[in-house]
Amino acid sequence: MMESGVPVCHTCGEHVGLNVNGEPFVACHECNFPICKSCFEYDLKEGRKACLRCGSPYDENLLDDVEKATGDQSTMAAHLSKSQDIGIHARHISSVSTLDSEMTEDNGNPIWKNRVESWKEKKNKKKKPATTKVEREAEIPPEQQMEDKPAPDASQPLSTIIPIPKSRLAPYRTVIIMRLIILGLFFHYRVTNPVDSAFGLWLTSVICEIWFAFSWVLDQFPKWYPVNRETYIDRLSARYEREGEPNELAAVDFFVSTVDPLKEPPLITANTVLSILALDYPVDKVSCYISDDGAAMLTFESLVETADFARKWVPFCKKFSIEPRAPEFYFSQKIDYLKDKVQPSFVKERRAMKRDYEEYKIRINALVAKAQKTPEEGWTMQDGTPWPGNNPRDHPGMIQVFLGYSGARDIEGNELPRLVYVSREKRPGYQHHKKAGAENALVRVSAVLTNAPFILNLDCDHYVNNSKAVREAMCFLMDPQVGRDVCYVQFPQRFDGIDRSDRYANRNTVFFDVNMKGLDGIQGPVYVGTGCVFNRQALYGYGPPSMPSFPKSSSSSCSCCCPGKKEPKDPSELYRDAKREELDAAIFNLREIDNYDEYERSMLISQTSFEKTFGLSSVFIESTLMENGGVAESANPSTLIKEAIHVISCGYEEKTAWGKEIGWIYGSVTEDILTGFKMHCRGWRSIYCMPLRPAFKGSAPINLSDRLHQVLRWALGSVEIFLSRHCPLWYGFGGGRLKWLQRLAYINTIVYPFTSLPLIAYCSLPAICLLTGKFIIPTLSNLASVLFLGLFLSIIVTAVLELRWSGVSIEDLWRNEQFWVIGGVSAHLFAVFQGFLKMLAGIDTNFTVTAKAADDADFGELYIVKWTTLLIPPTTLLIVNMVGVVAGFSDALNKGYEAWGPLFGKVFFSFWVILHLYPFLKGLMGRQNRTPTIVVLWSVLLASVFSLVWVRVNPFVSTADSTTVSQSCISIDC
Repeated sequence: MMESGVPVCHTCGEHVGLNVNGEPFVACHECNFPICKSCFEYDLKEGRKACLRCGSPYDENLLDDVEKATGDQSTMAAHLSKSQDIGIHARHISSVSTLDSEMTEDNGNPIWKNRVESWKEKKNKKKKPATTKVEREAEIPPEQQMEDKPAPDASQPLSTIIPIPKSRLAPYRTVIIMRLIILGLFFHYRVTNPVDSAFGLWLTSVICEIWFAFSWVLDQFPKWYPVNRETYIDRLSARYEREGEPNELAAVDFFVSTVDPLKEPPLITANTVLSILALDYPVDKVSCYISDDGAAMLTFESLVETADFARKWVPFCKKFSIEPRAPEFYFSQKIDYLKDKVQPSFVKERRAMKRDYEEYKIRINALVAKAQKTPEEGWTMQDGTPWPGNNPRDHPGMIQVFLGYSGARDIEGNELPRLVYVSREKRPGYQHHKKAGAENALVRVSAVLTNAPFILNLDCDHYVNNSKAVREAMCFLMDPQVGRDVCYVQFPQRFDGIDRSDRYANRNTVFFDVNMKGLDGIQGPVYVGTGCVFNRQALYGYGPPSMPSFPKSSSSSCSCCCPGKKEPKDPSELYRDAKREELDAAIFNLREIDNYDEYERSMLISQTSFEKTFGLSSVFIESTLMENGGVAESANPSTLIKEAIHVISCGYEEKTAWGKEIGWIYGSVTEDILTGFKMHCRGWRSIYCMPLRPAFKGSAPINLSDRLHQVLRWALGSVEIFLSRHCPLWYGFGGGRLKWLQRLAYINTIVYPFTSLPLIAYCSLPAICLLTGKFIIPTLSNLASVLFLGLFLSIIVTAVLELRWSGVSIEDLWRNEQFWVIGGVSAHLFAVFQGFLKMLAGIDTNFTVTAKAADDADFGELYIVKWTTLLIPPTTLLIVNMVGVVAGFSDALNKGYEAWGPLFGKVFFSFWVILHLYPFLKGLMGRQNRTPTIVVLWSVLLASVFSLVWVRVNPFVSTADSTTVSQSCISIDC
């Protein structure tokens, strides 16, 4: 009872113990990860001197104390204790029991202990046909358990953190601090040395520079502690796929979303589905759910053909271990497919499979051609009944199970993964919340039908490129030392079909290979919408099961917002915490749900707050209590289908927490950022997984207009979050579970569109200076020259050192810099205005896109020019700066050699703008230099109006100068 407040070790399940001061033993002072002394010593002996949760190095004083303590023991005693620790360690790690997951820190309370004991007694009295792994181990004497301990690999961690070498990271951090100091000195000089002759220009430039420095801090410091990770798939198999025993790998439900099959080709969606069905993973552990939010009969019929073709494709992939397992991309590879294939039958079967795939494509394309023109009476199914989804905005919910439950097998007689078609109900007058609402409907459907503990969501154009991708994720999620606090594992996005130069930075290499690695060292990467494996319990709004609760007097703080000081919570936070505790208590009561009959079970559920949280479905509520997933064996498939139809009805989410606290969060078109942010605020952490072979690949818009509209949608979502109650500037402070650097990263994701305002002003300044003969910087002194030189050098050195530890090429960094300017002066600018109009005035604007065809076969879309309003601002900036350069050189030629010195600085900034907008200029002109006339007319008109107004007003000329000019004109004797 004295140690009731001591946390439980997350490795072996024992108390962490007390140190010499009588306080709970703490191995990592950064995140307070509960680990006992025995497991800590074992980690040290294995050479792991960094925390497995956050990757921070252990305290050197603690390491010295452990080494001294172990050094005083005799060799034989140390050997025996080591072997015993390894045995206990291996036993606890090799099994993830249901009992351990249900025991929490609150079990120290006598009331909770009595409840646990009574629950154990009921479980022991109730006989089950199949015993769990924990029960099997309990029946074996300890001596025999020691003899039959698993292989060494099974007891080792499934993943490890590989910190960036100090030789690369220390100079990088040093230069960042030096750059921060130089920025302070630079702004001191800029503020204390105004330009009186062009005060307006000077003030505008200083404001812009301060904002750019603020943006740099938000972007730079979340990359302070980047890490790499390594997974061990062989250890995963050794632990959970032992010969002669049932496969214990966790089940995974795949979500694939599609809306319009005419914009999202069914063949692309089908390839994604086929790559999922052919995964290198146990077939009974994989279920694929297709969300058709457009209720299109074309999508349904294409899935019928896909399910039939999968019976041939899946065994072919697994027999010859081909990669990738999406047929379109496998057959289009320009490689020697005979390499490393020793089976004599491979060539023959590959040719036959390619022929079958071509016939399959013909059938799919015929369906697409047929669907181009909708009949007046609507679509009709094969049995003559009307298609229920003829009205995509008013139709019932539809579910069809193609594989799995139907007993369909492949051509070799093997079982196939489940394939389920889902189209949620839609009725006029209901808010459906687009993709976020569709994903939440899939969460409920999958919970009723399969209820896998993990969920992997993909866009319809992102196929599985690495058949072992799920195993990579399981190395984190199923690791007892790491997975308890992980809400999701995010994979980087990789793309096919992008030109080699990546003109518009479609690959986002800097974000995925630099920023996300930095976040992985803090609290984890942000959720980017696809290629993410979720812990289902995290989607249900629960907090992590292992949040540490050390004595409040402890001054060590890691992720709290106010270190060493507990800030009072606001009423809303206190209310949410109270509701969460009430829900957790209800969860514990419902642990015993198997021991009640149907009447008692329904009464127990109705007495809790579950219905207000999850909705009126007892089957779904029961599924939320199964931390390890699964569906009751006694469940009737027909009854489950009816319940699944119920949970995707329009009114199911009314007066519940869906979209507010659980599932995908509503309120922004970028629901991914918002959903991940809420999870991190609850104390969860995420993991960034970058296998050598990219896990998933997708297609990206490669022409300029489509790329800008993609960026516009992302920026608009950020503005919506900024104007909502979930803004990271003020949300989530009460719990104190979001780390400061993580909060900076989220603030950066919602304020970056506002950089467009100072950016477009700063890009206009060089042209204004050239047209007026003024400049934003006074005559440079020696000190000022040193500051400017130091600032430019620090920028360059920071980039070079960042490239050194991240492995990103300088071309990728330059493309990212260019598109930052292109997107900033176009899409981000429109997103700010559109966001304010939408959120404050309720006006939803739309920027139309009209395509102009391209004749080129290779990267033809790259040269398609589409008229859109987003093209006007950057085109205007280009023309104005070009006019300014011409005017500046003309003025210098008229004034003589003395004007060439000041001209150099002005022209340098103008060329900086033109150079950054050069990819935009190439995209605007296209290969045949065919620019839409409307773009040229608007841009020339705006540039001309701007120049004429400037000549007439010229607000940056001082009053004294204008008076002098007028007197000199009067004194001339005409």
